[in-house]
Amino acid sequence: MIRVLLVDDQPLVRAGLRMILGPEDGFEVVGECDDGAAALAAVATLRPGVVLMDVRMRGMDGVEATRRLRALPDGPPVLVLTTFGDDEVLSAALRAGAAGFLLKDAPAEDLIRATRAVAEGGAWLDPAVAGRVLSAYRAAAPAGTASASAAVRIAALTRREREVLRLIGRGATNQEIGAALFIGEATVKSHIGHILDKLDLRDRAAAIVFAFDHGLVQPGA
Repeated sequence: MIRVLLVDDQPLVRAGLRMILGPEDGFEVVGECDDGAAALAAVATLRPGVVLMDVRMRGMDGVEATRRLRALPDGPPVLVLTTFGDDEVLSAALRAGAAGFLLKDAPAEDLIRATRAVAEGGAWLDPAVAGRVLSAYRAAAPAGTASASAAVRIAALTRREREVLRLIGRGATNQEIGAALFIGEATVKSHIGHILDKLDLRDRAAAIVFAFDHGLVQPGA
């Protein structure tokens, strides 16, 4: 079971999320919070495997709560719940360390897939906000990320590392990458570490942007 913590200041939203993320799909909602400060305390006691985080809440907002959670040595990954009107917070949430972005009105199937992907160490970009998230990341990323040396760094990747990078760009989890390439998850993690080092990238989200920016993954693939 994937242990899930729901953080949203609207009880109806939390109730809807709880109905979708049920044990029949491998989830256990272990707690609910209505602001970021409560989420920090809940994580310490409930030890969730993933946090679904609203961004606009009274008290501590979702961006600050995400930043503090990701600063913890064993902090859980965060899937941010957003709306079309939240463009200005996308960049802040990404810099805070959010692993995924999902629209609140996304289909139930997407919520299940996104929550599972983030819990398993992957990343998730809702297609409706992917372009805006990528733009936000580019604006926040160090200038060297998209420098002319990118071709040299790509050439330093092995064939298998390029395959792994393409799958990361498509949002695959470590388990899905392992299944696709017939390798173990420990080997996948090793490849990802080498990719981040060789490309001078800080995290998995940066790898997704890099894969799109340099043609390793095409939009809609």
